[in-house]
Amino acid sequence: MKPADIYIINQPEPYRSILLHLVAVLEMTLETSYKLEYKWKVPHMYYKGRPFCFLNASHKRQYVDLGFSRGFKLLQHQELLVSEGRNTMKSLRYQSLEEIDPIVLTDLIKEAMALYP
Repeated sequence: MKPADIYIINQPEPYRSILLHLVAVLEMTLETSYKLEYKWKVPHMYYKGRPFCFLNASHKRQYVDLGFSRGFKLLQHQELLVSEGRNTMKSLRYQSLEEIDPIVLTDLIKEAMALYP
């Protein structure tokens, strides 16, 4: 089993379910040219060989962070994206599986994909 998979599987609930769902949606939407790696102590999705997003279970703050590497270039759903002092990344944060809006998530993944010609 890969380190990124181990990170996800070893998370307590609800973090594990959220992470598994996010990875499944990412994989279905990206379809090809992606790779899930374990870097800087969290899973990172690479698309076309370049950093695309990261997944982080923050137990202290009680949410899962889905951070897009080129988040500041995203135009859709700005009201839902969090930057908190980061220069290039913006992220979606989830405290439960029910909070995940599949339309918003897919919209942002597809928009982010367009930034990788």
